Amino acid sequence: MNLTELNKVATAMVAPGKGILAADESSGTIKKRFDAIGVESTEENRRDYREMLFRSKDAMSQYISGVILYDETIWQDAKDGTPLVKLIEQSGAIPGIKVDEGTQALPMCPGETVTVGLDRLAERLKKYYERGARFAKWRAVIDIGSGIPSMTAISVNAHALARYAALCQAAQIVPIVEPEVLMDGDHDIDRCYEVTSRVLNKTFQELRVQRVALEGMVLKPNMAISGKKCAKQAPVEEVAEKTVRLLKACVPAAVPGIAFLSGGQSDEEATAHLNAMHKLGPLPWGLTFSYGRALQAAPQKAWSGRPENIAAGQRAFSHRARMNGLASKGEWQSSLEQKAA
Repeated sequence: MNLTELNKVATAMVAPGKGILAADESSGTIKKRFDAIGVESTEENRRDYREMLFRSKDAMSQYISGVILYDETIWQDAKDGTPLVKLIEQSGAIPGIKVDEGTQALPMCPGETVTVGLDRLAERLKKYYERGARFAKWRAVIDIGSGIPSMTAISVNAHALARYAALCQAAQIVPIVEPEVLMDGDHDIDRCYEVTSRVLNKTFQELRVQRVALEGMVLKPNMAISGKKCAKQAPVEEVAEKTVRLLKACVPAAVPGIAFLSGGQSDEEATAHLNAMHKLGPLPWGLTFSYGRALQAAPQKAWSGRPENIAAGQRAFSHRARMNGLASKGEWQSSLEQKAA
C-alpha cells in the first residue's frame, strides 16, 4: 500500500470547489428515475444518459472531482467507442466504482439490513483498478424506527465497512466509507444526531481494528437532519450547526475529507445545508458533496431521453454542479438559483 498516493487521490476528491458525482444507481434505481421521465431503461439509454453527463465539459472540469460508477457503466464505451472511464479522466475527474452488492435482511433483527459483497471483493478490485478506478464506495444503511437501530445492526455494518476499506487500500484504491442513517422516518433532528453519533463512533472504532489508514479514505455520511415525516423540520442553520458539531465530535482530523450524501433532500436543500456549514469557520477536513439525485434530477428531466435535449440536459447539470461547487466554499446564495431559472 502506497499511502502517499492514496492520500493524494483522497485529497483531490475533496478539493475546494469540487465534489463527487454519484452516478452509481443500480439498474433498479435508474429504472425508477427513467420511468418518472418516460424513458425506457435499456443499456443503451443508460449509457447515452451518463455519456451526456460525462461530456458536460464545464461541469466536469470545473466542479466535479470524481464520479462513482455502477459495474455496468465502468465497462461501457461511449457512442464513438471511447471508454466512459476515459471521458471522465479526460475531464480531469477521477473514476470510482460502487462495489457493494446491496443489502440483505439481518437475521434476528426485524426491519434491519446488512450490506453484502465482501466475497471475492479483492479480485474485483484488481479488475476495477486495471480499468481505471482509483476509489470505491460501499454503503451501509441504518434505519431509525421504533426500537431500531439495534447495536447489532450498527456493529455488523461498521465491521463490513471497515473490512471493505482495508481491502480497497490493499488494492491501492481509496475507500469512500458511507454509513447512511436514513431520513425516512418521523424522528426529529436530535434523534438523528444521536443515532449518527453512535454509527460514526462504531465505524471509526472498526476502521482502527482493521488497520485502515485514515489519511487514505473519504467519509460519506448523512447530515444531522429531521426525518421526512417529522412535523417539525429543522431550519438550515440548525442542520449546519448540529452536523458540524457531530462531525467534530466523531471524525478524526486525519481523514482528508467528508463528502455528504443528499439522502432524499431536494436539490436546493442539499446545497443550502452544505453552504451553511462552510459559514461556521475553519474545519479540520475538506467538506464537500457526493450527490446523486440532488445533482441529476434536473438534467434527467431536461434530457428526457431525447437526443435534441442533450445540450439542455448538460446546462441543467452544469448549473447544479456549479451551485454545489460554490456551496462547498460557502459562496452560494439562493438568488443564484432564481437567476438561472
